[in-house]
Amino acid sequence: MARKIAGPLVVAGLSVGLLAATGARAEDAPALSAQCQAPAGDIAAPAPLPNFAAALAARKKVRVLAIGSSSTYGIGASSKSRSYPAQLHDILQKALAGEDVDIVNRGVSGEVASTTAERLRSEVAIDRPDLVLWQLGTNDALSRVPPDQFEQTVRSTIGWLKADKIDVVLVGLQYTPKFSRDQNYTEIRDTLFKIASEENVLYIRRFDAMRFIAKARATPTMMSSDDFHLNDLGYRCMAEHIAQAVIANLFVRRFRPAVGSGP
Repeated sequence: MARKIAGPLVVAGLSVGLLAATGARAEDAPALSAQCQAPAGDIAAPAPLPNFAAALAARKKVRVLAIGSSSTYGIGASSKSRSYPAQLHDILQKALAGEDVDIVNRGVSGEVASTTAERLRSEVAIDRPDLVLWQLGTNDALSRVPPDQFEQTVRSTIGWLKADKIDVVLVGLQYTPKFSRDQNYTEIRDTLFKIASEENVLYIRRFDAMRFIAKARATPTMMSSDDFHLNDLGYRCMAEHIAQAVIANLFVRRFRPAVGSGP
């Protein structure tokens, strides 16, 4: 069966009240660039974002904390304005019809999840975000962090954020052919999917989307010259995928994984 390729995001009819409150319109929803198109199921595993949606509906300034490692910081981008958080800000501002959205980039290159989790507590205290975008997994896999240790770190941090009424989006591992068959890489990726499903948090399936794009369109590449970090196009696709998933899931009240679904 052919998989549906995600193009323009359709949000009409999902929550009329919230659409009216935020000023968002279906025609304002972001469409994926031709070079970034991928099956919707490869882009994200859905889950609700109640706190972020409530902040938008209240017409207050909403704060998004982007935290993680080099893919958040923007290593490989030609400028800071080409990092994924910067590009995501521009997409969300347009898609949400001028809502006041502030995205803070707190990426630190080379971090594993446990280090980011410790730093997250002080960053949350300072920035008081409505939504946390936590990019993680790649460095844990390459550093051979045991999957069960990684899982414990992520689950406890999600629990802490939920208790503080902060939504979290898990932004998964990137795809690169040289690590695609690495066992620890696969185990960390699968662990993230399991955590997201069981904790009912939105999961950006970056590995799957990047793999689809790489196989469907060999050029232009999304990788920088080191064949590991992203380039401007890679960060653009990352921003578009996250934007589409976040906006679609503003209108999701609850989600139950489909039988047989998996990473």
